[in-house]
Amino acid sequence: MATYKGIRGVTIPTVDGDPGTIQLGELWYNSSTRALRVGQTTAAAWASGGNLNTARHSSMGAGNQTAGLAAGGLGGDWLDDTETYDGTSWTEVNDLNQQRGYLGGCGTQTAALAAGGHYHPVNNPTTTLSEEFNGTSWTEGNNLNEARYALQGCGLQTAGLIAGGITTTAVSAKTEEYDGSSWTEGGDMNNTANMYRAPFGTQTASVASGGAPPDAATANVEEYDGSSWTEVTNLPAARSNHFSFGILTAGVVGTGYSPGRVNTVFTYDGTNWASAPNYPLSGRNLTGTGTQALGLAWGGNTPPIVATTGEFIGEHAAAATVTSS
Repeated sequence: MATYKGIRGVTIPTVDGDPGTIQLGELWYNSSTRALRVGQTTAAAWASGGNLNTARHSSMGAGNQTAGLAAGGLGGDWLDDTETYDGTSWTEVNDLNQQRGYLGGCGTQTAALAAGGHYHPVNNPTTTLSEEFNGTSWTEGNNLNEARYALQGCGLQTAGLIAGGITTTAVSAKTEEYDGSSWTEGGDMNNTANMYRAPFGTQTASVASGGAPPDAATANVEEYDGSSWTEVTNLPAARSNHFSFGILTAGVVGTGYSPGRVNTVFTYDGTNWASAPNYPLSGRNLTGTGTQALGLAWGGNTPPIVATTGEFIGEHAAAATVTSS
């Protein structure tokens, strides 16, 4: 009779429990439970996280599922409130210098960037203001070259990207890159629906999905290589005002307007889009951050404006007991 060692060249390892990191197809004997265990694929899913302290939509986001950052947005009014997430709950920290919503953001919980947006009090003026967060407080940095709101952001505080949005007079196709000190204009986007798009990735490898021409939504998707934008595979459905997170080869977008508020979610592998588990709520203007493996989304206008947080766990290998048939 063939043995496992004879087939695989190694014996089945014995572990007191389960391995800390589990690989798909990995086999081991759990001495604690006296069971043969295997790593098998577990489907992606959403789980409920702790609620924001202040319900909001159209905030900026940065960080990851266990170290997230939310700032600004709209609640009952334009907000300057900033909150950090530790994987369980949100904590209020020092406010933005300028209250505003529909702003772009990127970076980490301790090195974040917020740029552009609408602000209070009169006539919702559009701003060029950018601010940097160091984990404790916000400091004003050099301004954007073009004032705009409903823009997108991704990357890092020292290598950030802002593109699209609405100026005081028109929809913008402009791209700007941040080097940790100043903003430089990059290549323009191709699509005219450059407001309320959802970005993810880095300054030199990013994706912009969907967007909103007047009174509509688009399925258009473009990728940026640090110099120019190229149109790639469309979303499965038109979408605007949606959240996003991840990198160019492993991204997630969801909820938004399609038309009407929706809760559908899609993943991207750098070439194609696939359906993922629906978000628990249908809404517009949620914010997201993190990775395709461990993502985070919060807030939104369902209506009403909510403080809900969702944690995304991507498809992964998990331990299962081997049983005989």
